[in-house]
Amino acid sequence: MKEKLIDLTGINLIDLFGAEEKRLKVLKDYFPKLKIVLRGNELKIIGDDIEIARLTEKLELFIKHIDKYQSLTVGNMESIMEEGAEVLSDSSGDEVLVHGNGGMRIKAKTVNQRRMVAAIDKDDMLFAIGPAGTGKTYTAVALAVRALKQREIKRIILTRPAVEAGEHLGFLPGDLKEKLDPYLQPLYDALRDMIPPQKLEQYIENGDIQIAPLAFMRGRTLDNAFVILDEAQNATQSQMKMFLTRMGKSAKFVITGDVTQIDLPKKEHSGLEKTLYTLKDIDGISIVHLSGSDVIRHHLVKKIIKAFEG
Repeated sequence: MKEKLIDLTGINLIDLFGAEEKRLKVLKDYFPKLKIVLRGNELKIIGDDIEIARLTEKLELFIKHIDKYQSLTVGNMESIMEEGAEVLSDSSGDEVLVHGNGGMRIKAKTVNQRRMVAAIDKDDMLFAIGPAGTGKTYTAVALAVRALKQREIKRIILTRPAVEAGEHLGFLPGDLKEKLDPYLQPLYDALRDMIPPQKLEQYIENGDIQIAPLAFMRGRTLDNAFVILDEAQNATQSQMKMFLTRMGKSAKFVITGDVTQIDLPKKEHSGLEKTLYTLKDIDGISIVHLSGSDVIRHHLVKKIIKAFEG
């Protein structure tokens, strides 16, 4: 058995380990064979040499993450535990995509979110595929808002299949907007983080930002636009073809989806998987697969995803 003392003087221990040392408990869970004791600014580790070296390496990465992003969450810790230095290796993570409401700096926070940023900068069409909570839609909306603010495009178009209503919305109460809002709410939520309410309302009224169900895309040519198809796993093959062929000049298309959460009726088949296979070798199209390591919601979401996958 070996013993190592790590001096944490100069490091904000609340930033590192959280209130009531909650993140220290997470660290202990990852290294059950080690005895880990925090006394003042000194961390004592007792155990196997190899395990002590692993913990020391991860601890250094946690501190680097705080220096780089001014925060550390349980999800960040889990990503670093799984992916190591790769989490911090991509300098594009320093880029603020959008300055949101209240001065919030919106960045790509994980390796695969940063890959999304690099992919859309390089190619005009991006498929971002992964489970719930990986930030694929939020990152896509941030990229769209960035493009609009930098005047790279003239409008943002956000769309989703309105699966539960079979895209026949007439039987729902209210006007068209009220009928659609339940299906499009996640897109509104992301936009409200990034654009002040009055400005967002103005954008929508002027048509600079358009939010509509997938069926409403038929017959349109979407040029000078940043277009996001969200929840694409709920689009049929014919709908996918219809949507992708709407692409006009000077357009960027991002398609997000989770092939494990298909809500289509049993007689309908998702067109997303076949589309990914059909288009995988086409130059100018990027495909980024996000995973549980990209989850940035409550740390339990990552564990839930792993449980269902296992």
